[in-house]
Order: sequence, then structure tokens, then C-alpha cells
Amino acid sequence: MSLEFNDALCRERLKVFYNYWRTSEMKSCDAIAVAVGTGDDLVYCKSKSMQVWLFGYEITDTLVVFARDKLFVLTGKKKVEFLSPLQSNEDENLPQVEMIVREKGDNKVHFDKIFGALENGSKKQLGTFVKDTFDSEFIKSWDKALNAANFGKVDVSKETASLLAAKDEKGLELMKKSSELTSTFFTKYIKDQLVVLIDKDRKIKHSKFSEQIEQASEDKKYLQGYDPSEVDSCFPPIIQSGGKYQLKFSAESDDRNLAYNVITIQCGLRLLSHCSCLVRTFMVNPSKEQTDIYELCCDALDLAISSLIPGAKFSDICSKTVDFVKGKKPELSPKLTKNFGFVTGIEFREGQLVLNSKSEARVSKGMTLVVCVGFENLKNREAKNSTDSVYAIFVGDTVRVVDEKGAQVLTTAKRKAKNVSIHLRDDDDEEDDDDKNKVNEVLGTRKAKVAVLQSRLRQDDKAEEKRKERQREISRQLNDQAKRRLLAQKADKKDDGQSRKKQSSYKSVSNMPFSEPEVRTMKLHVDRKTESLILPIQGIATPFHISTIKNISSAVEGEYTYLRINFFHPTGFLTNPTQGDLESYFIKEINYRASNIKKAGESMAPSSNLNNAFRLIKDVQKRFKAREAEEKEKEGIIKQQDLVINPTKGNPKLKDLYCRPTLSSKKLQGSLESHTNGFRYTSMNGDKVDILFSNIKIAIFQPCDKEMIIALHFHLKNALMIGKKKHFDLQFFTEVGEITTDLGKSFTRDRDDVYEEQQERVLRHKLKSAFKSFIDRVEQATKSQVEFEVPFRELGFFGVPHRSTCFLQPTSSALCNVVEWPTFVVVLEEVELVHFERVQFTLKHFDMVFIFKDYFKKPAMISSIPMASIDAIKDWLNSVDIKYTEGLQSLNWTKIMKTITDNPEAFFADGGWEFLDPQEEELDQDDDSEVEDETFKVSGDEAEMEEESSDESGSDYSGEEDEDDGGSEELGSDESSGKDWSDLEEEAAKEDKERMREEVEYGQKGGQVPMHKPSSSSKHKVSSGSSHRNSKHAPPSKKARRF
Repeated sequence: MSLEFNDALCRERLKVFYNYWRTSEMKSCDAIAVAVGTGDDLVYCKSKSMQVWLFGYEITDTLVVFARDKLFVLTGKKKVEFLSPLQSNEDENLPQVEMIVREKGDNKVHFDKIFGALENGSKKQLGTFVKDTFDSEFIKSWDKALNAANFGKVDVSKETASLLAAKDEKGLELMKKSSELTSTFFTKYIKDQLVVLIDKDRKIKHSKFSEQIEQASEDKKYLQGYDPSEVDSCFPPIIQSGGKYQLKFSAESDDRNLAYNVITIQCGLRLLSHCSCLVRTFMVNPSKEQTDIYELCCDALDLAISSLIPGAKFSDICSKTVDFVKGKKPELSPKLTKNFGFVTGIEFREGQLVLNSKSEARVSKGMTLVVCVGFENLKNREAKNSTDSVYAIFVGDTVRVVDEKGAQVLTTAKRKAKNVSIHLRDDDDEEDDDDKNKVNEVLGTRKAKVAVLQSRLRQDDKAEEKRKERQREISRQLNDQAKRRLLAQKADKKDDGQSRKKQSSYKSVSNMPFSEPEVRTMKLHVDRKTESLILPIQGIATPFHISTIKNISSAVEGEYTYLRINFFHPTGFLTNPTQGDLESYFIKEINYRASNIKKAGESMAPSSNLNNAFRLIKDVQKRFKAREAEEKEKEGIIKQQDLVINPTKGNPKLKDLYCRPTLSSKKLQGSLESHTNGFRYTSMNGDKVDILFSNIKIAIFQPCDKEMIIALHFHLKNALMIGKKKHFDLQFFTEVGEITTDLGKSFTRDRDDVYEEQQERVLRHKLKSAFKSFIDRVEQATKSQVEFEVPFRELGFFGVPHRSTCFLQPTSSALCNVVEWPTFVVVLEEVELVHFERVQFTLKHFDMVFIFKDYFKKPAMISSIPMASIDAIKDWLNSVDIKYTEGLQSLNWTKIMKTITDNPEAFFADGGWEFLDPQEEELDQDDDSEVEDETFKVSGDEAEMEEESSDESGSDYSGEEDEDDGGSEELGSDESSGKDWSDLEEEAAKEDKERMREEVEYGQKGGQVPMHKPSSSSKHKVSSGSSHRNSKHAPPSKKARRF
């Protein structure tokens, strides 16, 4: 790592130091000495913190003495060269800097020189850091010389702590980077590693896990590209579990094994000597009580953070937090931690500025603190063993004091209960796996496969039964809730319909344009100003508004031109909804005829008036319809509040993004920036669009994994007008790569292709990091008012929501596809039920229809979904408590929804949505079939009696029955059950020959030819059955009697 000295920053901070010296309690000191020796025994101390703050690095065996008018630096030769830019000082507000090269042996001469410059007759007061001791010869010789000199020592540790507590812009930038690094390291390594340990049930000691974390903090792949020499651990990570907890930063990870119940983790990293820390508690299979206490702890932490405003007392903040816990759960207040944090920065824990009830210190702008709240010695009522009986909750973050609105959280690792709860699978699942393994061991390979297959089928049956049971529970409440909601919606729609605007041409007759020559001469006249058509009817000029005209047509036949005008009327197929007065007289159509022949003395033919009127009516009608369509688009538009611009430079911002829909005719890039109450997107040509946080229904982050774009998608509560259309969906994205194929290249991968793939992977990683950082900062700033949902790709499926096939993915509250445009977003809270159409085993695809709770809204459909996805979709719908049904046919949903909304009482009186669910009918049919089976099963004794009676009876149809019995008997035997089609065909041919022979014999004897059934193929014989088996050649079969 190359060292660079920022002399400009050093001079700025020297000014701050000297100004603070003159105004603080340090003003009684005549000089201040900062001495740093060698050795790693003292990690954090004021002397080192002062050096890092001024010079950017720790410089060992160095003495810095601040006098009123001069600054002495006594150090090694190379270090003098490193700090030499300070000597060229032209600022009158700064003292002169004198660099002295330290000798390897005795430095008494240099010490005397410094003392001589400070002495001025009377005894001087020298400010030092009394607690800072170093075991090096140079520092020992300095302490000896200082004790021999005529100086009084004053400890300035407290004043220095206050000076370093408030960070400048550079310090805050480093604190922010350090906090981001800690959060990323915690999320990508510690959390993932813990989940692996719990999942595999590995045994590991707390101390061993802590060592592994500390070693990983030196691995570059977890450090966001930072040099490992720039990063260090603030302290050894503290891992605690198994009933023994110390909620302090002085605690240590002991040698007990990690217990998978409640686990507290405290970790922190130093980036360029700037510390950050976070505390999290992970809960394995937490109870409801544990989750509630954890959420209370997070709420108390948020309250403490929001109370960190400039000027507030530390003690008042602690009292406010304690009172909050007492108000929520008084029994937990004694279990609260005594300290709620401390000031952090270059020194990890500032002992002079601790956040507790006794501290009189005040918050100042620019402070950075570690704020943590915890409950210890909590009792677990559902504990199964002694290690689970006692637990603790501990949560903390690094924050920055900003303004009156509270502090800003810098460590962005998520801490909601759902993010730290780990749920293990039930023991029943494990027992099933064990049973399956035992089967594989006992049985052979072939039998084991059969056993596993049967086990899977049983599991599938159980899953289907569980789904059906859950669906029955959902459907019980569906109809009642839907009926109440629909009646309320219908009342609202009636109110909306009554307030529709009615068009009129003129308020009175005096307003009509009688001065126009066409009106005076009783010709057709189009008034563009009022968008009206004035027609001569029986010698009276009659006005009609353009909205009353349905269509017009013009035709030329021989010497005449005909103009036909059709009007909207109540009895017509298309009725203008603006005409509500049904008691008036209406004209259905009117025709005009004019000659095409120009008479002598006329400038034009009479038909020119009709042609001109036809053209003008078309123009006015087009303009009126366009305006009506625009007004219809604006109907649901609600005016947004003004965006409150945040003037600070540190707002979350993403650059080089495209917007969909486009703000202009060209596709231009722009930047998305988060402000106080919303986002603002600004394109390169200056077009702007504002999205308020309060108007966002769902925010979706679409990663670039297996996609060609990475996007932030906003589904809005109220539509925004972009151009002349309203949009409920806005998307800001950037392209990751190109889908291209070079047909000129060979199939072998050359170096260029490999390099391009590497560059694309690097680009994807950078984009994901930038977007995630933006999202985390926005969620922090809005205090989770805006939360971005990430689609679950493993639950996705292909379908056609619009015109092309796309990949649809569920999120926690929606089903969406935001990669293709137009996008498809269905909010699950708005869905009443889902119906699957064309569900047949013979088809490869089915359709999926979403019926919304707003029955006046058109149902959404996804078509051509692969049949292999139906079980996964059912499981997903079942998990989010949405009722689903399925059917064989496609339904006309427009007519169905109109029928429901027209008469909701009748619809729900007839069973409501039960007509879509055939499950109950199937259950009834199954019950009936069981009854039929029991009814038609014949016992053995009854079978013998029937055989005897059939032998004795002399029915006219005995011959027919005998013939049928012959075939049925053979088919019912065990021997013929395995015959193929050729054998059955031969048997049928033999029977046909035998029947023909019998007919010939009967004819020769002069008897009546018996009535036989027509000869049938073997297929018919296989599918046919007989209720009586009375054959001459074979005894009746009892087995064939049972149905």
C-alpha cells in the first residue's frame, strides 16, 4: 500500500484544533504534547487518534508538540520527508512547523530545544494524555526529560474526545465506507456461514467461529476490493449462545459449542483506522414471544436513533428509551442493558462519551455512535432443555447524527425479525427421510426404486390433500366477504355514474350563429367553436352536439350526393352514455340529398355543401374523440404533493439509467436520486418525473442474474401522466449486455470471447453492488417506508400475459415480469381468486385467470403456461392464502363479471364462486358410486340362486344370451386376460362362422331364425359386459357377476 500525505486536509484540521484550543477548557495549557511509541499493546489511545486525525496514519516513535506559535515534530528521517509538505506554510492562522530528525541514541539536545522555546520565566502547563503509556526507549527518554523540566502536566483526554467526536466531511466519508464494508462482510460471510453451520448441524466452539471470522476479514474477496492492509478488526468477534450471555463489548467468545437457539453476534471492522460495528441476534425456530420481544428491541433502538438530534442530552435519550419499553412491556425494563452505546470513530469506544443515564454529554452534528439496545436474562417458556431456557436479545448499529430528524444508520445489514429468524424443517420430514433410507438398505436396488416411487406418490397425495384442506378453509370466508365488498363497490359506481358530464351545444337560441349564410339559407353548417352540427329540419335550424353523432357516410349515386347521419339513441346497440334523459324524442338517422349538377349562375353545385359538411364533421369528431380520450385518461389522476428536495450532496443516487415509459421520443439516459419524500428521475435533456414514497404500492428490484437488464420497478397507487397517457408502472433500468451471435466466427472460443465474458461478469458485479447500495440507503433513509422486493426466481414459470412468452416470478406481495415491456404486475392483496382454464392431461398448456376483489376491474389472464408448472403454482397460491379453482373450458369472463355486478345478491344466493369448484360435486359423485357398488355387488349364495333360475327359465332371448356369454366367459377367465388382438380376432371369426352354421341348420329344419345381435369386432367384445352368463358349453362364472 502506497502512503500519501494529504497536507491540505492536515492544515484544515490544524486550524480546527487551534480554534478549539483557544475556546475550550484546554486554553489553560501553554502547550500540548502528543507522543507515540512502538508496540501493539495499546490499540486505541488518544495519542494515536490525534496522529491519524492529523496525518492520516499512525507514526511510531514520534513526538508532536503544539505551541501557541509553533509546531514541533520530532521523528525519524523518512518520516520527516513524508511530513515535509507541512513546512511550506503561508497561512497566517497556522503556526510555523519545525521538523527535527530524531537521533538513534540520546535526544536530550532536541528535548531541551523544545523546552527552551516553551519556557518564558513562569511555570508552564503542558497538556498530555496521562493514560497513554508506551514501552519504547524514545518515549521513556521523553517522559524522563519531561519530569525533570519545570512543567505542570494537564490531562486533556476529555477535551480531545469531544474534538474528535464530531467528524468533518472526510471523516464521515470514511465512516460511511467502513460501515458499508462491515455490513457487506457480515451479510456475505458471517450470516451465510452461520446458516451453513445450522443447516448441517455442525459442532463448533464460539472461540473457533470467532477466529474463522477474524481470518476471513483478511481475505480480499470479502472486502469489496479494499486492500487487506487497509482493513483490520475493531475487536475479536463476540459469539454467544446457549444460555450464557454478556451484552458488553468487553465480553469474549468462550470455548463452549455453538448452540442453535438464540445467537448474538458482535463484529466490527476498521477501514483506514475508522471503526464501525454492528450487533445482531439470530433466532432458530423462534417462538411468538421471542419474536415480539425482538421487535420491541428493534423499536426501542429506532427510538434511540431518532432521538439523536443536535443538542440532546445523552441521559435524556436513555430515559426516553427506558420509558418506551416500560410503556410497552413493563416487566422487561429491568432486563434492559444499562448502556445504550458510545461515540465511535478513530477510537472504537470513547469512554468519555458513553450513552447512559448518568452522562451529561450532548449530541453534536457530525457525531458517529454505536447505538445498541438489549434484553438479558430472558426466560423461554417453550424451552425443551436447559440451554434454551435463558436467552438474550442484542441489536445495534453504527449511526451518524445529521439534523433535527434524527440520526442516519450507516450499517445497512437488515435486522427485521424475518431477516434474522431461521426456521428448521420439522422432525417428521427427517423421519420420512430416515424411513426411506432404511427401505433402500433392506430392499434390493429394483425394489428400493419401487418403494421410493411409492413413497413419493404418497407424499404427493398428502400434499394435494393438504392443499385441498387449506383451500376449503379459504373458500368458507370468500363468498361472504366478496358479497359485502361488491355491494359497497356497486353503490360507489352508481354515485360515479350520476355525476357524468352532459354535453350541450348552445345555452339558448340567441347564442346560435344565425349570421352564418349556411344557417340563413337552410344548409348544413358545422360550428367548430361549439363542436356542433346545425341541420335544417322542416325549415328549422336544429343544433346537434358532435357527441350525439355515432357515424356518418357519404355516397354518390347518379346525379345526386347522399349524406347519411346516424345518431346515438337509447334503443340502439351502441348507446352514448352521456344521454341520460330517456323520456325525450330521439332521431335514429337522417339523410340528405343534393344534386351534383351546377345550375346556371351558381358558383358550385348544391352537393358541395354536403361534401364540405362531411369533411368538417369528420375533423370535429376526431378532435372531440381525442379530447375525450385524454380526459378519460386523466380521470383517475390524483395530483401529487410537491417533492421536497434534499439539498445535501450525499443523497442516494444512480446514474446512467433509462426510463420506461420514455419521457421523450428519444431513448435517453438519466439519473435517479432519492430526496426527502420521494425519487426524482432527470434525463439528459432535462425531462423530470417525480415519484413520491407515499404513492409507491410495490417497489421491485430485478437483479441481472440470468437477465440482460438490471432494474428498479415502481408499481404505483395512483397513476402518473407521462405524455398523454397515464401509467401505473415506472421502471428505471440499465442494460447489462447484448444478445448477439457472430455467425462469421467458428465455434471455438477465442481470447476475445473469453475477455468479453470476463468484462460482462465484472460489469454485472459492479451494477449489482451499486443497486444494492442504493436500495439499502433508501430503505434506511425512509425507515423501511419503501422496501424493495426481489423476485423469487426458483418459483418462476413461463407464460404469456400480453403477446409474447416471458418468465413470471413471484415476490412476497406480487406476481410480476418487469424485464419485458409492457410489464405485468398483479398485487396479491387485490386478488379474489385464481382460476385455471384448459386443465386437461391431453394438453401441454393451461391458462391462469386472476379475478380481482374489485369486480368492476377486468380480470387478468396469463395464457400458455406449461402443464408441468401447475403443482408449483398451486403450492405458491396456497402459501399466500389465495383461493384457486380449475376447469376444462375457457370462460367468457366479460359476461360473467357483468352478470355478477348486475345482480350480486342472486349470484351469491346461488352459491357464488362455487360453480367454478367441482370438488364438492366430485365428492358427491364418489359417494354415490360407492353406494352403487354396494348395491350391485352380488353375494355367492345369490349368484348360485340366479344360476339355477336362469337354467330353468325358457326365455325367448336365451339364444342371444348364450352367444354373448360365450364371448364374455372367455374374456372373464384368467387365461384370456393376457391375449393379444390377433387371438381375439380369430376367436371372433370362429364365433361368426358358428353362428352362420346354426342359422343354416335352423333354416333347413324350417324353424324360425333366432334373433342375434350384429357381429362385432374384438374391440367391442373387450369393452362389452353381460349381466347373465348362461352358456351350454361352460358353467356360469361367479367372478364375472361382480361389477
